[in-house]
Amino acid sequence: MTATVSPALRTLGNSDLALTPIGFGAWAIGGGNWEFAWGPQDDNESIAAIHRALDRGVNWIDTAAIYGLGHSEEVVGRALRSSSHKPYVFTKCSMRWHPDRSIYRSLRAASVAEELEGSLRRLGLDTIDLYQIHWPNPEEEIEECWETLARFREQGKVRWFGVSNFNVGQMKRAQKIAPITSLQPPYSMLVRAAEEELLPFAQANGIGVINYSPMVSGLLTGKMTAERVAAFPADDWRRRAVEFNEPRLSRNLRLVELLREIGDGHGASPGVVAVAWTLHNPAITAAIVGGRSAEQVEGLAPALEFRLSGEEYARINGFLAANPA
Repeated sequence: MTATVSPALRTLGNSDLALTPIGFGAWAIGGGNWEFAWGPQDDNESIAAIHRALDRGVNWIDTAAIYGLGHSEEVVGRALRSSSHKPYVFTKCSMRWHPDRSIYRSLRAASVAEELEGSLRRLGLDTIDLYQIHWPNPEEEIEECWETLARFREQGKVRWFGVSNFNVGQMKRAQKIAPITSLQPPYSMLVRAAEEELLPFAQANGIGVINYSPMVSGLLTGKMTAERVAAFPADDWRRRAVEFNEPRLSRNLRLVELLREIGDGHGASPGVVAVAWTLHNPAITAAIVGGRSAEQVEGLAPALEFRLSGEEYARINGFLAANPA
């Protein structure tokens, strides 16, 4: 077993949450048979992955009620009960499901209250460290939900609350009611829209940012090939994703070879380099890194400490500029 690292902690926005630079993302461990699944997943492997992340020093887990239609939260709860570590636990509301597993969306106060109670039960917790609106949808219900989250904090059911996938206008609406602790946007070297408005706004307003998909859902890990993409299970949502399809796939796999070349000089995988690229942006507090096995987590744990030099960062950006999507 590799020794636990002690990475520099980063404070999330206006909170007292001191985060490791990467956290464990629990989307993929939700398992298969739902609209945004990653294919079948062994729960024991998932629990081993969480335990390995915590043993390596990761101090927060990000999940959502919708991941696996409650199953991800249940697995996280099992992992917490069988671990001596006490990480921060973040989850999300807004996406719900019918008995036939079809998904619907609600930000109504009564719906969100039901969601919170369900999440607390599945996770085996009395309080959620960070409770997030997963998507600003239905948009006309944002204010009602944000007021509800502020009440949850007063009641001690959540410690802090934030938003995910919001734009600047939607964040300004929430700010009129209560401060925003954090924003969770997609951000990676292939998905950079957040650089235009979101990240500058977050910095200017003291909002912490935890970015998701820094490795573009496994594409930049160094383990992906055209053959593996072609063999994805039928219920793997990535089959429909633009970056996993031509003409972009070939360009992206060439990018991975550059990341491999940079990482080889440091004993770091392409995925670790991809995560470090996002952490290079001063607006990013910490990055969400998923793992479906202890082996995967072990390979990505160096992202806790690995950082790119200015020259390496510029080299990656040069490739992206010369090879537009």
